[in-house]
Amino acid sequence: MSNPKSNTNMHIDLFREQILAAAKTKTPLSIQGGGTKSWYGNANTFTTLDTRPYSGILEYQPEELVITACAGTPLKEIEAALAEKNQVLAFEPPHFGTTATFGGAIAAGLAGPGRISAGNLRDFVLGARILDGKGQDLSFGGKVMKNVAGYDVSRLLPGSMGTLSLLLEASVKVLPRPAATTTLRCPISQVRALQLTNEWAGQPLPLSASCWIGSSTGGDGELTIRLAGAAAAVKAAIPLMDAAVNAIELDPATAEEFWRNLREQELPDFQNLNHNDTLYRLALPAACGPITIANVSGNIVLEWHGQQRWFTASGDDATFASIKTLANTHGGHATRFKQGANVDPTQQRFTLLSEQAHSVALEAVQARLRSSFDPAGVFATSRLP
Repeated sequence: MSNPKSNTNMHIDLFREQILAAAKTKTPLSIQGGGTKSWYGNANTFTTLDTRPYSGILEYQPEELVITACAGTPLKEIEAALAEKNQVLAFEPPHFGTTATFGGAIAAGLAGPGRISAGNLRDFVLGARILDGKGQDLSFGGKVMKNVAGYDVSRLLPGSMGTLSLLLEASVKVLPRPAATTTLRCPISQVRALQLTNEWAGQPLPLSASCWIGSSTGGDGELTIRLAGAAAAVKAAIPLMDAAVNAIELDPATAEEFWRNLREQELPDFQNLNHNDTLYRLALPAACGPITIANVSGNIVLEWHGQQRWFTASGDDATFASIKTLANTHGGHATRFKQGANVDPTQQRFTLLSEQAHSVALEAVQARLRSSFDPAGVFATSRLP
């Protein structure tokens, strides 16, 4: 385990110099760790501020369920330290590569299959230390779950993609690894899969994750569900669910590989991206049933009991506009998550706040936050609109 305490001031001083120089020349800096998510978000060619030199676990209190680490710490190092104490990051952040960092996971704000039961990444952030656009060293929140001072400020960082400040350190809540885990699988229609997973989610069942994969035009697909929790609860839930869907139980190795590949988007339905296509992500309300999406290439993948949906379609602006309209109609939003090689990298990747009636008021709030944290536009890379 690396120890950054001896050279903390040196690294932070170097970061501050970069930030102040960028503020003076009004040239934005693009924050990057391991670069495993450099394709995510709007493209830019600004100078990179590399967080990896500031690496290491600063404090880990297994009995308090809290770990504090530097932004440049490899994510695999965090997870290895937790595994030694039989603990986990319950939101299952995707790595998308072996060099993923702790800060990069927080900045991207992405969560894996366990998000539907455990909560989103920002729900686990207890505190953070940052450098703002004026080079000020600021700390918010704390290192214990009961500390609420500055809590909301710490939660602004997940998903900000380095457009608000430079994240130096963060404290996050961890959880014990579930005592028992079982994965079930069955053929089922999309309509029935959405109905059952949302029904089960409202019951006292140890439903940890779900994934339905099938044709976007209807018909049967394949539902995979994960049960995780106390051994007695998992054992009791299996016959109840089996009676409803006639599922088979996957062996542990196959199940672990499936959930890992889903988290890392290494399933075939994520990998087969043509040069002119885009992998789209829809975020939808829990009550949203099946929706018809035109011109989908291949299967559609439903996660989080249908609240997150993935599919591949043409990457042009007209297609994205129709997909955004469809998502907005159902109370959600759409993202051009990953682009094919021939798709214009300068295209807008996200649904804008101005395009969502229920979020228009957030534009003014977002503008004030950026003005407060970054008045010179040091982090204004437009990676996140």
